[in-house]
Amino acid sequence: MSNFTDRTVGGRDVATEKSGVIAAPWGVQLERAREIALRKLDQRAYTYAELHEVLLKQGCPIAVVEELLHGFEDVGLLNDAEFALAWVASRHGHRNLSRRAVAAELRRKGIADELATEVLSGIDHESELRAAREVAASKTRALAGLTYPVAYRRLAGALGRRGYDSSVIAEVVKEALLKEAHD
Repeated sequence: MSNFTDRTVGGRDVATEKSGVIAAPWGVQLERAREIALRKLDQRAYTYAELHEVLLKQGCPIAVVEELLHGFEDVGLLNDAEFALAWVASRHGHRNLSRRAVAAELRRKGIADELATEVLSGIDHESELRAAREVAASKTRALAGLTYPVAYRRLAGALGRRGYDSSVIAEVVKEALLKEAHD
């Protein structure tokens, strides 16, 4: 992997490797970065931070990466707000992860804290309870025949791994196991 630093030589932008050998002109580097980025975006949505990291790992100069990604933002190919909204809908709405778990994932994806707080505001306590109840309902069937303490521990563990706090876990597990006992 080449290590580049930005330079202007003879009035045109080029990058010089640490070895002193002149690398490809700015436009060629920009096109290479664009191809890599578009290939990645073809596979799935990325945040600015994720794509930034990918391009740097591919050896693209930081100035090229930033110019390209700002251009992608300008034309709508890269939008952290849309990514965050879709991520919350997917992870909480479909996978039934807790608000806390989704927030941690957004942080790992490089979403700004203010933006994460804004998109997570749609997940209230009732929404968390609903999602936790859905998880409990799907897991409770497999716990039939187990003693109460074992079933409680397993169901609480499943909810804990999805990021629910102890008060939600206690409420939902008791409800689910009581309902299962009556059925």
